[in-house]
This record gives sequence, C-alpha cells and structure tokens, in this order.
Amino acid sequence: MSFPVLQTPEVRVSPNPLAPAWLHEPTDADALDPAVWSATAQRSSDGELVLGGVTVSDLVASYGTPLYVLDEDDARARAVEAVRSFEREAARIGTTATVYYAAKAFLSAEVARWVAEAGMAVDVCTGGEFAVARAAGVDPARMGFHGNNKSLAEIDRTVEAGIGTVVLDNAAEVGRVAAAAERHGRVQRVRLRVNSGVHASTHEYLATAREDQKFGVPLSETADIVDSIRRQPSLEFVGLHSHIGSQIFGSDGFAEAARRLLAVHADLLASGPVPELNLGGGFGIAYTSADDARPLDDLAVALADIVQAECLRLGVDVPLLAVEPGRVIVGPAGTTLYEVGTIKDVSVAIDEGSAVRRYVSVDGGMSDNARTALYAADYSVRIANRTSSAPPALVRVAGKHCESGDLVVLADYLPGDVVPGDLLAVPATGAYCHSLASNYNHVGRPPVVAVRDGRARVIVRGESEADLLARDAGLD
Repeated sequence: MSFPVLQTPEVRVSPNPLAPAWLHEPTDADALDPAVWSATAQRSSDGELVLGGVTVSDLVASYGTPLYVLDEDDARARAVEAVRSFEREAARIGTTATVYYAAKAFLSAEVARWVAEAGMAVDVCTGGEFAVARAAGVDPARMGFHGNNKSLAEIDRTVEAGIGTVVLDNAAEVGRVAAAAERHGRVQRVRLRVNSGVHASTHEYLATAREDQKFGVPLSETADIVDSIRRQPSLEFVGLHSHIGSQIFGSDGFAEAARRLLAVHADLLASGPVPELNLGGGFGIAYTSADDARPLDDLAVALADIVQAECLRLGVDVPLLAVEPGRVIVGPAGTTLYEVGTIKDVSVAIDEGSAVRRYVSVDGGMSDNARTALYAADYSVRIANRTSSAPPALVRVAGKHCESGDLVVLADYLPGDVVPGDLLAVPATGAYCHSLASNYNHVGRPPVVAVRDGRARVIVRGESEADLLARDAGLD
C-alpha cells in the first residue's frame, strides 16, 4: 500500500530566545514532517489535516475533542515490519525470533487483534492486560507475563490459562509460580529478568536496568536463582530477560547488555539448557523533527550481528531470540486532536531584556497525556483545520487542568494567527497517552477512534460526566 509523501519542513534558526536549542523556526509552520506523523497523514486541497482518509472536521463533528485517533494502516504495517525484520535477521544467524507487542503502550481488543494477526506475541504486566488480550482472542500461549509484584491471584489465573512465559522478577516468585503450576498440573515456562547494569541514554524514569531500581535481579545473583528454578519440577527455565530502558535510539546499549547477558548465559549452559535470550527493546520514535529514530530493519540487523558475534566469541550456539520493540508499533500511529480555548502572550525576563511565549490552551491536557508532566517529554503540534501564511510564533500548548505543569507541548511553532476554535493536532501520541490517562479534575477520558480507508470507528469508548457520576457510591 502506498501512502502520501509528506513535506519535511524547512527550518531556520529561531529568533525567539525562549526556544530550546534543538527547535528551529520552520519556514512553513503547516508542514508535516513524515518522520513524526502517521503514514497516512496529509493535508487536503483546502489545508485540512486528513488521517486515514478522514478529515479532522468530520472526526470532531462525530466524536468531539479531545480525541485519540489511531491510523490503523500505520499500526498494522509497523507490526508486520517488526515481525518480518526480526524473523529475517534471526534466520540469517541460524535461529528464530519471537516479537512481543507491549500491551502497556496501548491496549484494546482491536489493537490486540491487529498485532496478533501480524504474528506478534503479546507482553502483559497485569491481570487486566491479560484479560483484555485474552478476551480479544489472543492465545495465552502467545503471551508473556511481566511485573515486579504479580499478585498470587494473577499468577494463578495466568498459569491456569496456559500463559506462554512468566518472567520472574525476583527470587520470591520462583516458589509462587511453581506452586501455581503444580496446582494446575502444568510445567510453566519461565524467564528470569536480570539487571545488566547498562544505563540506557534515556529519561531517568525510563532507564530500567540500573542497579538501584525495582525491576529484576543483579547478574551476580542469577546463578543461584536459576538453580532454584531448575530444582522445581513444575518450572522450565528457558532463559534470561533484560530490558535496559525505553525510547532508546541507538544499539550501543543493547550491544553491551547482550555481551553481559551472554556471558552469564554461557556459564548457565554448564548446568542445564538455556534455549532462549530476551534482549528487551524499548526502541525510540520521533516525537519532534530533532529525533532521529532508527528504522526497525536497521535495529534488527544490529541486534542479530551483536548476538552472533558474541556467541561465536564465547563458543556457544545462538539461542532463540525474543525482542520487545515497545512504543514503535503504536506510538507513531496515534494523533490527538484538541480545540483551542484561550491564547495568552506572556513576557519572560531574559538576560537581554524580555521575550514572549504564547500559551495556547486546549480542552484536554495532562489527563489525556501525562508524559509531558512526567518526563518533560517533547511533542510537536500543528493547526489541523486549516493552513496559514502568518509568520510562525513560538507556542506552549497548555491543558485545562488546575496545575501549572499541565502542559501538552513544551515548545513548537504555530502560525501566529492561531485563534480560539482552531483545531490542533499532536502527533506520535499512540503510545502511553491513553494508557496513562486519568480522570483528574473529573474529566472523562477521551474516546479512541481508528481510521482507515476513509472510515472511522470507535475502538475505545470515551467517558461522560454520567459515567463518572455512576461510579460515585455516595450518589447511589
């Protein structure tokens, strides 16, 4: 399937000293950078944003704002690409690969079906995620169960259902999973999550292989815990698991993690089989034109080369591989639509005098996108209902919540004639925005709409004030 070619915006050095160093003023504040926007995003002949063949005005007329929009063709294509890339490169080095979709990025029954049809397995980390994926028809044998504090009920339910693999996060889970497997007459496949000590170049809260954090066990404790797993007749140890972080652009961290893991992997082979190795993932996506995300094909080649070279050096067979690409599947497919409510120019004192920052407030905010407040995450923004020849103005897109940190876009340029009633579109919001959404200030979570071939359909219903009131037991 062919998609429209988007125009990459030309840039020039920003005349506004409040702009971050990476952000340059575009010569065209309406242009859509194809690295940031979903594959079918384009502007119509009259300048309106079109997603999946549906105009934003039609979407807003039907579903209101804020609105999450998922480009179905984009998400499906990325899932297929991930499976093909890693299976191809695994075959090249003489092994096979299992590619997991991260349910925590975004999960609904429809999306679970999309990724399963593409050949992906599904990684869940709570009983709720497991319930959604299973209700969608995903085979439990094609799921992996993560989590640093799995409840006894969650362990029992997933083991009874035939979960493919349980990733043990600590020594206590060895006995808990073994007891559940014995109770249900199963031999449960398990991996052990280890901390490689590799510090991924990402936000502090997204780096998940540091020694001082809640996930996994130190490499130094691995042998003893694996020995305890192997002594349990109801458990089958299948390999090590590592996850060095999220929103990672390069392969250097994976290379070092693979070296450290494979050294332990080789030692464990002396006392029993270790058929698999899960290298995690967390590959980065472009949220702004300054982000340089690597294609999945390139990452698959790099990881396969790393594993092959290290296994050759250690003199061990290449294990079966598992990877977890993360947000790269669904993140770029998502766009959030908002309506502008108020506009305020703020004079900010700087060394040379003062500069103006324009606050553009919208009808959503941290309740539908918490990432900006949590991680100071950068996003892009464009006027969606029209184009404009007005000179660009530096803006900060703010939400409607009673928090000064309620920001959606920290810095970008919009045409200087943005006015109340304009529609704004924020791309690359398919991952973690709906998943982290809340009812802060008693705001209902927006619906999620999938667009494809000129049609739109709701895949997750939004919440009304009546829905919120119905949960308040004091009103019974």
